[in-house]
Amino acid sequence: MVPERLPLWLQRYVDKVSDLSLFGGLPANHVLVNQYLPGEGIMPHEDGPLYYPTVSTISLGSHTVLDLYEPRQPKDDDPTEQPRAPPRPTTSLLLEPRSLLVLRDTAYTRLLHGIAAAAVDPLDTASLPLNAAACPSAVPGARLVRGVRVSLTIRRVPRVLRAGLLLSK
Repeated sequence: MVPERLPLWLQRYVDKVSDLSLFGGLPANHVLVNQYLPGEGIMPHEDGPLYYPTVSTISLGSHTVLDLYEPRQPKDDDPTEQPRAPPRPTTSLLLEPRSLLVLRDTAYTRLLHGIAAAAVDPLDTASLPLNAAACPSAVPGARLVRGVRVSLTIRRVPRVLRAGLLLSK
């Protein structure tokens, strides 16, 4: 990765997250900005070993529901098997507008995370997100309509190219 100066508005977020000492006392040095429209999601995935084993995400605009999954096992990949329904999440978290999510330890290194493609998140008593007690909008029976959401994923990349690049013809 090659370092670039961040716009001032974004640097403020990075500085505030860095002040939380989430990355072993080192400052965050990587930001990914994504926009999600209502009905869009992201497949379950892991961020991988390139990043320090902690990731922080600030949600701006709309809420969303982040699902956490157990990783697939080799025994799950039977080529003779018919296609099956997608796996069910192990747990879910409601990410409210202006919230900060920090994934670390097992949640970062072992579990997959993703967001279902949905325009509405219905909340019933049996499927309230794990953090529902801390979220004012997580009321049983609520139907949370998604709007446009911007996520700022702020993390630490241990290896960054420090020297300038030399380009030749």
